[in-house]
Amino acid sequence: MSYLQLQQVHKQFGDVQVVRDMNLSASAGEFIVLVGASGCGKSTSLRMIAGLETPSSGRIVIDGRDVTAASPADRDIAMVFQNYALYPHMNVAQNMSFALELAGASKTLIGQRVAVAAQILNIEHLLARKPKELSGGQRQRVAMGRAIVREPKVFLFDEPLSNLDAKLRGHMRIEISMLHRRLGKTTVYVTHDQIEAMTLADRIVVMDQGRIQQMGTPDEVFNRPLNRFVAGFIGSPTMNFLNTKVKQVQGQLFFVGNGFSCTVPQALKAAAQRLVDQPLVLGIRPQFIALGDSTNSLALSLRVNVCEYLGTESVLSGFIEGQAEGVTMTAPGNQTNLINQTVPVHVPLPSIYAFELGEHGPSLSLS
Repeated sequence: MSYLQLQQVHKQFGDVQVVRDMNLSASAGEFIVLVGASGCGKSTSLRMIAGLETPSSGRIVIDGRDVTAASPADRDIAMVFQNYALYPHMNVAQNMSFALELAGASKTLIGQRVAVAAQILNIEHLLARKPKELSGGQRQRVAMGRAIVREPKVFLFDEPLSNLDAKLRGHMRIEISMLHRRLGKTTVYVTHDQIEAMTLADRIVVMDQGRIQQMGTPDEVFNRPLNRFVAGFIGSPTMNFLNTKVKQVQGQLFFVGNGFSCTVPQALKAAAQRLVDQPLVLGIRPQFIALGDSTNSLALSLRVNVCEYLGTESVLSGFIEGQAEGVTMTAPGNQTNLINQTVPVHVPLPSIYAFELGEHGPSLSLS
């Protein structure tokens, strides 16, 4: 049995449906990341697990116990918030021990747990300081320490790194990953940052408009997206999309669009056969576009408008003639002199995705 389950959970505020028929399970010790744009329902889902919101319908089960109507204090969970939520008049040790004191724990137990958590997070030298004397990263460690000392069944993280600068976010991602491996607790982590999702998760839950669009390992959601939304959300830079149609010429299937055409890849032929003369959308990862020509590939001519130099690589952005949407590709870092030039590029056929129309149009590879 799964350690944490959301069964047909639905939440609405008035007429607004925020979470729709959510079914989610996490095994003991699993790290689950809910990811999606603002307003997709991920934070509301986390708050329902925590008991801070009550589902309009459905059940929440933790370790075999139905906690749908239980109070937050009766769920044996610990939550780390985006804004740290530290008490400014208490020092670090007091902040970390406060929940245990309220629960009536002995001073000996409190001291032991605070010492262990401080050692794990390397904040032993900060125990006497007030929150105003700490950096953002140190405050986040204290918030995590406050959760650790409770030894909960489930850890919940609500966008804990969003207030940190880029360098510190990267460092804290590593610390959270190491902390999870050390403690082995079931964890649900909410973020809008797909890089956090890819690097931290055992499984990613991609949400949009209150619904789960895909749930799988980072490799599954990146390489085998179920629909166009997932394909466009996961990956940096984001996937390119080109309008096309399936055409059959002398028994051969082709993707044909304004400014390009190519043979339908073998893996997509069965699905494309039923969609002849129908409009589709091709998906192309920027990393799979290469400069120059090649056989057995989709050949394009890219008018380069912008070159972003990142050191080891450059990100080129421009347009394909006849396509309304821009195209982004990655190139070696020395390719910085292509602005305002039209250059040949190509995409290996096996690297092409295809989707039916609509933001949630399914991938042809599923057919």
